[in-house]
Amino acid sequence: MPEKEGSCVGLNEPRLVVRKFLARPQPEGVGAVVRRSIGRFELRYFDPFLVLDEFSVTAPAGFPDHPHRGFETVTYMLQGAVKHEDFDGHRGTIGAGDLQWMTAGRGIVHSEMPAAQGTQKGLQLWINLSSKYKMIEPRYQEISSKDIAEATKDGIKVRVIAGEALGTKSAVYTRTPTMYLDFTLEPGAHLQQPIPESWNAFVYVLEGEGIFGRLKSSPVNAHHLLLLGSGDGLEAWNNKSSKLLRFMLVGA
Repeated sequence: MPEKEGSCVGLNEPRLVVRKFLARPQPEGVGAVVRRSIGRFELRYFDPFLVLDEFSVTAPAGFPDHPHRGFETVTYMLQGAVKHEDFDGHRGTIGAGDLQWMTAGRGIVHSEMPAAQGTQKGLQLWINLSSKYKMIEPRYQEISSKDIAEATKDGIKVRVIAGEALGTKSAVYTRTPTMYLDFTLEPGAHLQQPIPESWNAFVYVLEGEGIFGRLKSSPVNAHHLLLLGSGDGLEAWNNKSSKLLRFMLVGA
C-alpha cells in the first residue's frame, strides 16, 4: 500500500522546505576550496548559525593562523585529516569521522592544515553564542569517531553528534541547545525525526538523492542546503534512488 504523505507517527506538523540553495565551490584560506551555504550572499545568517562550509583542502593549501571570537566552530571530518594548533599551544589532529567542538569565547587564533596525503574533506559549522557566553575562556570538546554515538533502525543509520535520534543521545555539551545529526538512509528508507518547534533547522545533503518535507516534492541531491519551515519534525525519503542518501540535519 502506498505511503501517505504526512502519515507520521509522533509528528503532527512535518516541516516543509521553504528555501533551497546549491552550495557552489569558492576559494577560502590559502588555496583551499569551500562550498558555503550559510554565510553566503543570499543567506548571510540563519539564527543561530553564522556559517556552514563543506571544505576541501590538499597540501600545501590550508587555513593558516586566523582569529575567531564570540561563537563556536564545529569541525566534522568526512575524509582525511587536519591538524590544528592555537596560540595557547593546544594542538591535535582531527581524522575521518572525528569531531571538534571549539568554543572561541573571548577570542582565539588558530590554524587548520592538512595532516594526510591527498584531499581532506569535512564540514565546519559556526554557531553563535548568547551574550552571557561570548567572553568565556576558549575551550574544546574533541570526540574521536569511535566515541560518537550511533544507532540504526529500518534502513536508517544516524551518527548523533549533538542532540538525540532513534533513542540515542550525544554526550557533547552545547551552550546553545543544538541537534547535529548525520543520517544515512538505505534505498526505500523513510525517516521521521522530531525537532523542537521553537528551533530553526536545516538539511545539508552530502551524497545521494532524497525527498524532504513532502512526499510529492522533487528529489534533492548533493551540496544542497534546505531551510526548513515551522513544525515539529522532519520527514525524509530515499525512494527515488538505488544509492545511499546521506545528509546532515542541524537545528538550534
